[in-house]
Amino acid sequence: MNAYTRMCFFSARYGIYQLFRALRFQKDEIVLVPDYHHGNEVRAIRAAGASIRFYRIGRNLEPDLDHLEQLCRLHPRALYIIHYLGWPQPMGELTALCRKHGMLLIEDCALSLLSESNGQALGRFGDFAIYCLYKTLPVPNGGVLVQNRGILPELARLELLPCDGASVASRSLELTLEWLRSRSNGFGGALSWFKRAAGKVANQFGIHRLPVGNTGFDFAHVNIGAAPLSRRLLGQFDYQKIREQRRFNYRYLAERLAGKATLLRTDLAEGVCPLFLPLLVPDKHLAAEALWKCGIGAVEFWNESDPEVPAEQFPDSHFLRRHVLELPIHQDVSLSHLDYIAGQIDRLRPIFEVQSD
Repeated sequence: MNAYTRMCFFSARYGIYQLFRALRFQKDEIVLVPDYHHGNEVRAIRAAGASIRFYRIGRNLEPDLDHLEQLCRLHPRALYIIHYLGWPQPMGELTALCRKHGMLLIEDCALSLLSESNGQALGRFGDFAIYCLYKTLPVPNGGVLVQNRGILPELARLELLPCDGASVASRSLELTLEWLRSRSNGFGGALSWFKRAAGKVANQFGIHRLPVGNTGFDFAHVNIGAAPLSRRLLGQFDYQKIREQRRFNYRYLAERLAGKATLLRTDLAEGVCPLFLPLLVPDKHLAAEALWKCGIGAVEFWNESDPEVPAEQFPDSHFLRRHVLELPIHQDVSLSHLDYIAGQIDRLRPIFEVQSD
């Protein structure tokens, strides 16, 4: 992240768009993209003019290498990979595949800002990397594009506009409420009400705020940079402490949930900085709603698939979209709140028992 070739955008999706635009992808040039994705990165790549072919991701969050090899017969120009939830993709195999077929390698580290693989930071293996700051750090906004093989001329000439103050203030309020939620058992409903009320007041006064963490792509935002506050805060964090706290919280909550719920990943290899604790639940909407009523900020992770990813051909990604629930384990979650989360899941245990699928 200290690379001199980094560019800070308002959101990561607009860094992805500007990257593919600078690479001058044509409509007949193919990018291989995982079938398990958010959707914003797909919108950004398509908006820049490239074509996409999807490759399969297994329930273990790793790529089907045989399927990737088959897709390479289409002579793709780039391989786009996603490091899921802090866990690295198999970089030895993927970098070798890119060398073999002459593909650019683009690492999406939006969910893995502080993770490493074999002692090397994720995002340093490929030609380009994209990071999302606000998913891991308490900053108002920010997506970072890093160029590892020199600076593209089009990006060197790109001038980014400043982010407006209302958007920074709105997001800062959200961060404060989230901090309070993660340290206060049972008050999530009241805090959510306060957040909605503040948003209504801003709307009544016609105060426009750029959305953070939403789904979609807006061409009006492609040239907006990260807030200066986000950039200043980057030098203030103790990153090693953040890694250690997230790993501790993950292991602690995983142990508390043993025998009560099913974790998607039980391993936590050296270098992994987990974004959240992923559970497999039968009905994640029902489970998320039950936890929200208890004041727990559970999230239904990545519900929507792409029309070009049918369930019959991509069954594992559809399984993940139906069943993965996100639980908070970030650096500001208190130990008492982790105990509270575990206690509520134990109380609601029938909702969290996974059936075979």
